[in-house]
Amino acid sequence: MTSVDFGRRTWVLRRGGLALRWQARTVITCALLAAAALAATAAALALGDFPLTPAQVWAALTGDSRAGFARIVVLEWRLPRAVAAVLFGAALGAAGAVFQSLTRNALASPDIIGISSGAYTGAVIVIILVHGSYLQQTAGAFVGGIVTAATIYLLAWRNGMQGFRLIIVGIAVSAMLTSLNTWLMLTADLEVAIAASAWGAGSLAGIGPREVLVGGGVVLSLMIVLTAFGHPMRQMELGDDAARATGTRTEPLRLAVIVIAVGLTAVVSAAAGPIAFVALAAPQITRRMCRTPGVAVLPAALTGAVLLAGAELVALHVLPVALPVGVVTVVLGGAYLLWLIVHEVRRR
Repeated sequence: MTSVDFGRRTWVLRRGGLALRWQARTVITCALLAAAALAATAAALALGDFPLTPAQVWAALTGDSRAGFARIVVLEWRLPRAVAAVLFGAALGAAGAVFQSLTRNALASPDIIGISSGAYTGAVIVIILVHGSYLQQTAGAFVGGIVTAATIYLLAWRNGMQGFRLIIVGIAVSAMLTSLNTWLMLTADLEVAIAASAWGAGSLAGIGPREVLVGGGVVLSLMIVLTAFGHPMRQMELGDDAARATGTRTEPLRLAVIVIAVGLTAVVSAAAGPIAFVALAAPQITRRMCRTPGVAVLPAALTGAVLLAGAELVALHVLPVALPVGVVTVVLGGAYLLWLIVHEVRRR
C-alpha cells in the first residue's frame, strides 16, 4: 500500500515497509531550479542574430513544416549548445557536491583541487600529440583526471583524509599541471596550439549533436549511479567513524564516488574545456537555498545547470562582445570565491 504524508516541513512517501522522505523546501527549490533551467534553455533558443518568437521556436521543435529556416537555426545551431549548457552545468554541480560532501569543506571542488586541470591536461595531450577525436579526448580527460585524483589522494593521505590537506595539495598539483599545459601549448604546432588555447578558455561554441548525445548519455548514466550513493554519502558527512558505526564502508565508497565525480568533470572538460567555479559555487548556493546541513547532489546539479545556462546567456547576449562562457564563470566565480573565503574566515 502506498501513502503520502504532507507535513509542514517534510513529505513522506510510504510503500510497504519502505519510506522515502523529502524536505518540502528542497522539493520546491528543485522544482523552481528546473523551471529556471527550462526558461534559460528557451531563451537560448530564441535569442541571437536571428531572433525567433516563442511560436517559431515551438514550431521548430515540434517539426512543423511552417517553421522553415527557423528549424535549422533551432535544431542545428542553438539546441545542441543550449542542451549542453544544462547537462554540463548539472555535471559540474554534481561533481562539486561530491567533493564538498566527502571533504566537508566549502572550498573543495574539481577546479580548485586540480581535478579539472588534470582532465584538461589529458585532453590537451590527446589533441596536440594524437589529434584525437571527441571520444579519444574524453578518454584522455578521464585518464588525466583519474591520475590526478589518485596523486592528490596519495599525497594528502596521512592516517586518514582531511579536507583542508586535500585542498592544499590539490592547489599545488593544479599549479604544476597549469605549467605543464602551458609548455604543451608552446611546443605544439601553431594552428593546433591556437585551437587548443581557445578551447581551453571554456567554451560551448564547438558543441554539436555528437557531443550532446555522447556526453549527455555519460552524464546521465553517472548521475543515475551517483544517486545510489546518496544515503551513504550523507552518513560520511558525519565523519568516517560515525559512518563506519552505521555499517558504511568508507574507503570503497569514497573511491567509487570520486571516480564518478572525475568522470563527470572529464566529460565536460573534453567537450567544452575547463569551465571554472560552477562546481565550487553550485553546492553552496544550493545548501543556502534548501537550508540543509549537508550538500545534496540533485539540487546542486540543478543549480549548476542554471548557473552555466545563465552564464552562457550573459556571454552571448548581454556583453558587448560574445565571449567564451568560461570567461564569465571565472569573473563571477572569482567574486564568489572571495566572498566565500571571507565568510568562512569570519565564521571560524
